[in-house]
Amino acid sequence: MDEEETKNKNGDEIEKLECINIGVFGHIDHGKTTLLSKLSGKWTDTHSEELKRGITIKLGYADRIIGKPEKYVTFIDAPGHEMLMATMLSGAAIIDAAILVIAANEGIKPQTREHLVGLQARKIKNIIIVQNKIDLVTKEQALKNYKVIKDFVKGTIAENSVIIPASAQQDVNIDKILDAIHNIKVEKRNTNAEPIFLIARSFDINRPGSNVKDLKGGVLGGVLKQGILKVGDEIEIKPGRSYEKANRFIYETVYSRINAIFQGKYPVKEARPGPSLAIETELDPVLTKADSLSGCVVGKKNGLPEIKNSVKIKAELFKEVLGMQEKKPVEPIKTNEYIMLSINTTTTVGSVVKINKNEVELFLKIPVVALTGDNVGIARNINGHWRLIGFGEII
Repeated sequence: MDEEETKNKNGDEIEKLECINIGVFGHIDHGKTTLLSKLSGKWTDTHSEELKRGITIKLGYADRIIGKPEKYVTFIDAPGHEMLMATMLSGAAIIDAAILVIAANEGIKPQTREHLVGLQARKIKNIIIVQNKIDLVTKEQALKNYKVIKDFVKGTIAENSVIIPASAQQDVNIDKILDAIHNIKVEKRNTNAEPIFLIARSFDINRPGSNVKDLKGGVLGGVLKQGILKVGDEIEIKPGRSYEKANRFIYETVYSRINAIFQGKYPVKEARPGPSLAIETELDPVLTKADSLSGCVVGKKNGLPEIKNSVKIKAELFKEVLGMQEKKPVEPIKTNEYIMLSINTTTTVGSVVKINKNEVELFLKIPVVALTGDNVGIARNINGHWRLIGFGEII
């Protein structure tokens, strides 16, 4: 669809389109953000520190309508830097499919492996592999790299994934990648359940010096996991606002009302599971600025379960620690050690209090809204870095 056709769309038409959220993953400097800008027409690194450092720090978003029949696509750019795996796992929690970018001139890197296993931990089955920077290698090198990629994905969820040679810089095969995205089949969404909206970002969209009467309420960005939310609905946000009292942190549920819902730039009357959304609320924007509510969960007022200070997970550990150059076996989880959990779009650290075979019970530093069956990424602090060591689910 060209830009003029896209401009002529309205919210009612957008709501009717099939939607897909697709994350872009891969090692740092393998061309993820450049590729995404060519696929969507938008540069996603808008955070000032990202521009200064040249890496993606927070989740970036862009959207586009593609193909016939038309499909609404939200692209999510996840960080490739090893220190930002928690953000990568948050991105993987809100997507239907993934593009794994591997530079033909560099091949498989530690974060390439970590991202693939992270996608496996999140049970992302639809994966497109882009062999990027094909213009920087010879035909022989490209074929050799292709075989390395095939060996790399053998026995994984990406074993049968299409591998598309491309050059984001030179616009080579961008159309083939869009075709592959359009062909992805998305599972039917559950609109009948109690709504659960996962917050990945939160914003104050008001410009400095804005007139008081023109101020907008705080904005929540993320994905509706299930159910339906409508403009005018009263909502609650958990764990919500935190503050310190008597040397301990207290978490307080935040209540508000939905003023507007946006799917990309299009205002819509209701939020449905699928696309990335922005919900404008009546909240004081001070509460939402600088991603202060990211990781929280939104539901209708009195519709969410209570927050949990402890969780029990069924854990499955990898044979080797991911993200490291040298091979290091994953040691069993031990009582009293600290483990980082990535649950939906939130990250928390828990102290292991009980172990029964592969069932692990943890007391959490930051409480979470955890639902039975939620996927969990498990990381351990190794030499000052949080390394992915396994995955599991809430039981």
